[in-house]
Amino acid sequence: MTSENAFPRRRFLAGIAAGVAAFNARPGFAASLLVTPRQNEGPFYPVTLPLDRDNDLVSVAGRSGAAKGDIVHLFGRVLDESGRPVSGARVEIWQCDVYGHYHHVGQVDERDDPDFQGYGATAVGADGAYRFRTIKPVPYTGRTPHIHFAITGRGIERLTTQLYLKGHPGNERDFLYNSLGDAKRRDSVSVAFAPAPRIAPDAVAGTFDIILGANTLRG
Repeated sequence: MTSENAFPRRRFLAGIAAGVAAFNARPGFAASLLVTPRQNEGPFYPVTLPLDRDNDLVSVAGRSGAAKGDIVHLFGRVLDESGRPVSGARVEIWQCDVYGHYHHVGQVDERDDPDFQGYGATAVGADGAYRFRTIKPVPYTGRTPHIHFAITGRGIERLTTQLYLKGHPGNERDFLYNSLGDAKRRDSVSVAFAPAPRIAPDAVAGTFDIILGANTLRG
């Protein structure tokens, strides 16, 4: 199997390097960044990890189709409070498919999208950067659209959090989103997806930086 950091078997890679550079460019950081808040892992972390668990969730090994839904590119970096990259971090994501179903939770639903991986993982680069290709999250009963994240690695106490769609009307009614309290904490996990022509003419992308606090970084 190829490296987790590459999108194996994918033909869309032309132009991706320019897109990565564009979305990972950042202005100067403040002296101390807002730590990404912890959130409940929830009941849908995979019971059994899929055989295909790279950072491209919209194409599954052995299948010729593409995931249903709006395809998005997700970029970000794992940093400490001072804006320094956290090398050696591993980023996992999992989310429901376009029908609102989670995969790999110990049950098979014939309504699942078989072309959606549902779970992915990647190691960050030396600059703390990661990237995924996935679908724009959708709501399901009781929850606003979201993507689950877990950050692990040597010297890192596992951080679990969630990414939300910035400005989505369902956020106002979502109990976990509102449990974050003040607007700054909510904004820190809210992402706006926008056209990203530097990646591809029809590409859509968003950026989600994850800030690990001193209590999460054990040394």
